[in-house]
Amino acid sequence: MADIRVTRRRFLQSAGILSGAAMGGGLLCGLPPASAYGAPAAAAAPLKTVRIAWHQAGICQAPISVAYKKGFFTQYGLQVETVNFTDGDTPLVALSTGQAEAGIGMALRWLKPLEQGFDVALTVGTHGGCMRLITARNSGITQVRDLVGKSVAVSDQASPVKNFFAIQLARQGFHPDDDVNWVQYPEQLSGEALRKGEVQAIAATDPQAWLIRERDDLFEVATNLSGAYHDRTCCVLALSGALVRNDPRTARAITQAVVDAQQWAVDNPDETAEIFAPFLPSTITAAQVKAILAGHTHGHHSTGHHLRAELAAYVDELKTINVIRPDTDTRAFIDKTVPDILSA
Repeated sequence: MADIRVTRRRFLQSAGILSGAAMGGGLLCGLPPASAYGAPAAAAAPLKTVRIAWHQAGICQAPISVAYKKGFFTQYGLQVETVNFTDGDTPLVALSTGQAEAGIGMALRWLKPLEQGFDVALTVGTHGGCMRLITARNSGITQVRDLVGKSVAVSDQASPVKNFFAIQLARQGFHPDDDVNWVQYPEQLSGEALRKGEVQAIAATDPQAWLIRERDDLFEVATNLSGAYHDRTCCVLALSGALVRNDPRTARAITQAVVDAQQWAVDNPDETAEIFAPFLPSTITAAQVKAILAGHTHGHHSTGHHLRAELAAYVDELKTINVIRPDTDTRAFIDKTVPDILSA
C-alpha cells in the first residue's frame, strides 16, 4: 500500500526554504514563455494552495524540488503541498480521486488507466531517458532482439520499462509475452538476480538502473532515447481533470512552473543535483545525481500538439502489445487527454 502523507514541512526544510513558504505573486494574466524563468514576483494576491503527488525517490522528480527551492511555484501564485507516495502508480489514483491536483509519472504506465476512464489530463512531457536495458558484458545480448528466449528482470508486469522494450520486440515481429520471460524483482535486487544467473538482463528505471550499471560494470544495450525515441518524452505532468475544467488558470500556472523548473534544471545541473540529492537515499551522492540527470532530456518539455504527437505514437505502439485496446480511437483519446494548457 502506498505511504500517503502530506510532507510539505519536511520537504521545505530539506530544500532550505521553509521560512519563505509564503513568498510569491498572484497568477499573472500573461504567463512568460518557458525560457523566461526567474525569481518570484512580489506577493500581489493570496497564494493558491495546490497538492502535488510525488514519488520522491524517483529521480525524474528532481525539477519538482527545483520548483520549490527556486520559487517557480510561488512565482505563479501557488503554495504547494506535497503528498508523498512510495510507488509510481498511486499518484494517478490521487489525482483522479481528488487527493491531489498534480503529479509527475511515466506515460507508458499511465496511458492505460487514462484509457479506462481516470479523470486526469496530461499537460507537459517533462523529459526522456530514464529507462535502461542492461546486461553482463559477456551475456551475448547486444541488441533488444537478443532478449528472445531470455529472462529479464522487471519491477512488475505493468512496468513502463517492460512495455517500452516489449514494443521494440513487437516492432521486429516477436511476441514479447511469449518470447521473453519477464521476471518480477524489486529494482534494487535485480543486480543480484543477474549475478546469480536468475535473469540475463535487467529492464529498469533510474536511479537504480544507472547505479547498478555503474556498480557492476554492466553493458547498456539500449535506453528509451535510442534511435527514433531520442526526442520522445517518457515522463509527463498530470493534472486533475476537475482542475483543468474548473480552474484552468491554476492548471496553466502549475504547468508553466514545471516547464520553467525543467529548463532551469538543465541550465544549472550542479545546483539541481545539490537540491535533489537529500530526497534520495544517503548512499546516492549529488555527483551521481548530476551524472544521471545529464543522460536525461529535461530540456525536452513538450506541450500542446508536440506532446499530443508523442503520446499518440505511444498509444499506437501500446496497441501492438495488447496494452491499449485495438479499437481505441487514438486521436480522440489523445485530444481528450492532452489539453493545450499554455496556448489556451
